[in-house]
Amino acid sequence: MAAADDLKFQEFDDAANLLAANPDATTISIDEPVEIPKKQHSRRQEAGREEDDELLGTDDSDKTELLAGQKKSAPFWTFEYYQTFFDVDTYQVLDRIKGSVFPVPGKNFVRLYIRSNPDLYGPFWICATLVFTIAVSGNLSNFFIHLGKPTYHYVPEFRKVSIAATTIYAYAWLVPLALWGFLMWRNSKVMNIVSYSFLEIVCVYGYSLFIYIPTAILWIIPQRVVRWVLMVFSLCLSGSVLVMTFWPAVRDDNRRIAVATVAAILLLHALLAVGCLV
Repeated sequence: MAAADDLKFQEFDDAANLLAANPDATTISIDEPVEIPKKQHSRRQEAGREEDDELLGTDDSDKTELLAGQKKSAPFWTFEYYQTFFDVDTYQVLDRIKGSVFPVPGKNFVRLYIRSNPDLYGPFWICATLVFTIAVSGNLSNFFIHLGKPTYHYVPEFRKVSIAATTIYAYAWLVPLALWGFLMWRNSKVMNIVSYSFLEIVCVYGYSLFIYIPTAILWIIPQRVVRWVLMVFSLCLSGSVLVMTFWPAVRDDNRRIAVATVAAILLLHALLAVGCLV
């Protein structure tokens, strides 16, 4: 059995005496809650957020989409409002051009390249370059076809510049406007349809026309068969960008309406390609 002295209540020395005897000792106050270091707490929060993002399926494009919407807060009548549409660097434009020339199957062009920062710089200059390329190549092609004929006198056809400019810029602006209005109307009918902004649709159409610039340069080849083969190749490549972008936006709609919408997009795109070649 234990001795009687062992069962008596013993008073411990106060903390000051204990710390004096052992300065390296760690003390914990019962009255004060144990605090978790800020770094560990922040790391746990960040890890939790990453797990939530993975479970919810959110990614960086959704965050940048919200940031992009916050940037364009200036009134539309001010210069700062339109300046944001041209706020892109060379690397972004080149990356979007490569994405339009080499489309990745199963990847959405808007979500992958455009949504973080839609711009008008690339589409504007792509259309302008395509206008002059078609005009110059059309005149040179006509010259090479009639070269060597004694009755032929070369006369530059400047009207091709105005025709090409009207056709290309009307296509690059009016078709996206009509498609945006149609998607907004269908979105009010079917709630789960993917919606794109007008600026995003303009970007898709503008960058999809880039492949026609090198193709138009090669249209100076006198052989008509080669020119048609190049046109069909460019049409398939740029058309695939449009289909992979806008099919997810209409596939949840009525099947006939979805197929008709994609068919109309490809038909208008083919008419533009044929018109540029002719």
